[in-house]
Amino acid sequence: MKLNDALRRAQTLGLDLVEVAATANPPVCKIIDFGKFRYDISKHTKDKKPASSKLKEIKFRVNIDEHDYLTKIRHAEEFLDRGNKLRVQLQFRGREMAHQEFGMQLVEKVRDDLSGMSQVEMEPKITGRNITMTLAPLPANRRKRKFTAVPKAPEETEKPGAPVSA
Repeated sequence: MKLNDALRRAQTLGLDLVEVAATANPPVCKIIDFGKFRYDISKHTKDKKPASSKLKEIKFRVNIDEHDYLTKIRHAEEFLDRGNKLRVQLQFRGREMAHQEFGMQLVEKVRDDLSGMSQVEMEPKITGRNITMTLAPLPANRRKRKFTAVPKAPEETEKPGAPVSA
């Protein structure tokens, strides 16, 4: 169809003549609403973009209790399972700086415990009063969780030793 005919037809329909494939010979055009066309293109490009992984952070202290440690490790696994990167930060306070080797041991333990879910992106590094390490998630098919949340047992309806009613 000639350009003038196509423009006239688009105007009578109250739509726009939009060039879809400029490199084709002859160029390909469509009679559509241009605003809707731009909206569809923006949605298409937004869907194509991979979701950028966020950086999550977990902070430890040198003298952390075992239960608190396990809770933080479970949260770390959850972050890595969702595809986020993880920054592990260990803070020293006061005289804890005298024994930095304990901090390094704890960070190494974290790295070993999360080895099934992640790979080390940045090795543990001491900066001031902190030790920082960055972990990146493994591909989804290679992730293996060690510390899943323990399912709670259903509560008993009758307590042991309580009289049974008939």
